[in-house]
Order: sequence, then structure tokens, then C-alpha cells
Amino acid sequence: MKRLFTVLALAIAFNVAAQDSDSQATTKENSKVYYTHGGNGAVLSFAKVSRNGDEIGTIPRFTLFFNMGTNANIDLGNNFGLFGGLNLTNIGMITEEEIVGTVKTDKFKLKQRVYSVGIPVGIKIGNLREFYVYGGAEAGFAINFKQKTFINGEKVDKFNEWFSNRTNQFMPAVFAGFQAKNGFGLKFQYYLNDFLNPSFSEGGSRPYAGTESQIFFVTLGYNFRKK
Repeated sequence: MKRLFTVLALAIAFNVAAQDSDSQATTKENSKVYYTHGGNGAVLSFAKVSRNGDEIGTIPRFTLFFNMGTNANIDLGNNFGLFGGLNLTNIGMITEEEIVGTVKTDKFKLKQRVYSVGIPVGIKIGNLREFYVYGGAEAGFAINFKQKTFINGEKVDKFNEWFSNRTNQFMPAVFAGFQAKNGFGLKFQYYLNDFLNPSFSEGGSRPYAGTESQIFFVTLGYNFRKK
């Protein structure tokens, strides 16, 4: 009987030691930094715009190009991870308003966008192999501004500027989303400051003075899976 207890005790001790060794190996493997392609895929942007307190009509803006990025990940176990990355995102807004003249009323539409280089940092919580949620903050930097002007449906002007002062060049944002095992993901991102720069002046005029412009978007396609 004593020998049986001894054998059982040794077997239990060996099993516990083996599980502990496997756990340490898994933790060590998970704690390695790995890189994945990921970023904002199909982006549907929304805007809330007003001028001197009067709301301006907006149209949702959809874009596929060019939105790309990469992430550095570290998983601290199977249910918690950290990530940081570098994204290039096409974001902007479409506004539409009517200008009443002495003869007729004209409909003005502006399409304005920037390419933003973003540095996101965040956390992942859940089953990192199946389904999890994530959230964090991003420091964005606008590098190229483009504007198209339409009057009564006809394009009358188009230009773009590198490192333009027409928008706020620093664009901080917060985001949250989820990722599923099959690669499907959804992310919501909200920018904390105005898209347009109310202080911008050109030729003695300030076209965006008194304007408030908040942008947020929903996107598909963030990918944290290991290579």
C-alpha cells in the first residue's frame, strides 16, 4: 500500500511538473513579438459639421484605397495582448449646402480628404485564437490634403497639397473593435479634434473660420493573426 501511494505521489508530482513546464513554454512562446499585416480596410466615414452654430449637411464617404498597415504584437497568455502599429488611412468628409443667390440657388458640394499616417497602440482581450475585442488610441499625422468642389453637380475645382494647413496636421483618435477567428473584424474610430483648421487663412480670408468638423469612421479588416 505504501508503495502504491509512493507511485501515485510520484506520478502526480511528475504530471504537475510537466504541466508547469508546458505552461512556461506556452507563456514564453506567446510573449514573443510577432508582426502581422493589418489596418483599416474598407472605410465608411461620417462627419458632423457646423459653421457658426448652423449645421451643414453631410454625406457618408466610402473608400477602399489606400488603407494599409502593419502591427507588432505581443500576447501575454491566451487572453490578453498588446499591439502597436503603423497605418496609412484615407479619411475625409463630404459636405453639401445650398447658397441662395439673387437669381438662383446653387448647390455646393465639397469632397475633402487627407492621407493620414497613424501610430496606433492598444490592447486585446478575449480568446486570442477565436474571438476578442480590442481598443486603444492613435496618433495620426495628415500628410496630403485633397479637395474637390462641385456646383450643381459639376466639378469646378480640384487641388491637393502636401502637409497642408487646411486641416489639423495632428489628428489624435480613439478606437475599439473586435476580431473573429475567420478574419472578419470591425473597428470604430473617432477623431478628437476638428478635421478642418478654423485658423487657416489664404489671401486674407479664412474659409473655415467658425467651422466645427468632427469625423468618425467604421472599417472592416483589422487582422492580428500570426503569420
